Amino acid sequence: MTDKVVDCIGLYCPVPIAEAAAAIEEVSSGDTIKVLADDPGVESDFPNWCKVTGHELVSLEPTEEGYEIVIRKK
Repeated sequence: MTDKVVDCIGLYCPVPIAEAAAAIEEVSSGDTIKVLADDPGVESDFPNWCKVTGHELVSLEPTEEGYEIVIRKK
C-alpha cells in the first residue's frame, strides 16, 4: 500500500519527476508514493532522481499502461 498516488499518464519529461517531487513533499519520512507514468524516460529518470535526492526507489515495474514506480521518502 502506498500513501499517495500520482497519475502522470500522458505527461512527459520533466513533468513526472516534477509531480513526484511535489508529492514526496506532502508525505512523511518513511511513507511511499506511487507514480503512474507512460513516458519511457522514467526508466532512467527515476533511478537517477532517487540517487540524487536520497529517496528509495522501491520498485519500477512495467504495466499495461506504462510504468508503476514506488518511492519511499528518506
